Amino acid sequence: MSVLIPNTLGLEARTDNYFEYAGEGELAACLANAPKPWLPVGAGSNLLFSKPQFEGSVFRCTDTSWETSFGSGYVRVRVGAGMRWDDFVRLCVDNGWYGAENLSLIPGDVGAAAVQNIGAYGAEAGNLVSSVEVYDTEEGLSRVFFPDECEYDYRSSIFKKSGKRYFVLKVVFKLSLIPAFRLEYGNLRAMVEGEPTLQKVRDAVIATRQSKLPDPEVIGSAGSFFMNPVVSREQFEALKAAYPEMPSYPAAGGVKLSAGWLIDRAGCKEMSVGDAAVYEKHALIIVNRGHASGGDVLQLASEIIEKVESAFGVRLRPEVETV
Repeated sequence: MSVLIPNTLGLEARTDNYFEYAGEGELAACLANAPKPWLPVGAGSNLLFSKPQFEGSVFRCTDTSWETSFGSGYVRVRVGAGMRWDDFVRLCVDNGWYGAENLSLIPGDVGAAAVQNIGAYGAEAGNLVSSVEVYDTEEGLSRVFFPDECEYDYRSSIFKKSGKRYFVLKVVFKLSLIPAFRLEYGNLRAMVEGEPTLQKVRDAVIATRQSKLPDPEVIGSAGSFFMNPVVSREQFEALKAAYPEMPSYPAAGGVKLSAGWLIDRAGCKEMSVGDAAVYEKHALIIVNRGHASGGDVLQLASEIIEKVESAFGVRLRPEVETV
């Protein structure tokens, strides 16, 4: 039976082979009878389906369980990969666990967060990870990755770089029991009135995101479509001389630029292909205004990349994975 594959872009994408699993045993049994290629999905918040039919097998983890263990000044939370990411952040805030609040309202599931190393407002999921429990499809067994093995980098990890070899089962996060906040990014500090609390920071992040990002329940979107590019110090200095107002941030190996600013200044804000369009409130986002195809989105993304490179000599890379 054909099943609609969840994806926040709202694209028509179906598969004849859809499997749900709650643990290692169920996953292994599903894999034994599943045609390749294999595609693990969460909420589909970072996927672009190029065709309406996926000729392979789709897997989704349904494990939303969680358990805790406490140490001196910290708590480790072991979470099923199928829990919605924002439900996990809410859990942390409600229990007084510090570290995840800046990552509020990011769509997707916990397992995908560990793969993608999601980030926002100066925080990244990889910095909270204590270990990641996966099923290795090549070896046919489960194993645990610790932080130094996860190869976390900007929107990257060993799980993302290894194709679909590893299916995330659970993620263990280490969170602080001692109050600590990251309010230096953007206008976050100004958004938090008075003495900061976890709930105040979460509310400020949510309000900021809702003011400029589309609700995928209302309009199809995969969130930030492109990664912020990192350029050499020399290239940055040349660009900064020409565009003094250009925002920038320190980054390993160079300077990180704002992809949204580059797209906007390159004149892409009004661009569209079919029902795929640059979001009016945030140039970094491509939305589906109703009936866009994967091809529409891909063509629009390609045109944006070309215009930005022509204007600034900087080539954008998609954050969204094309399937």
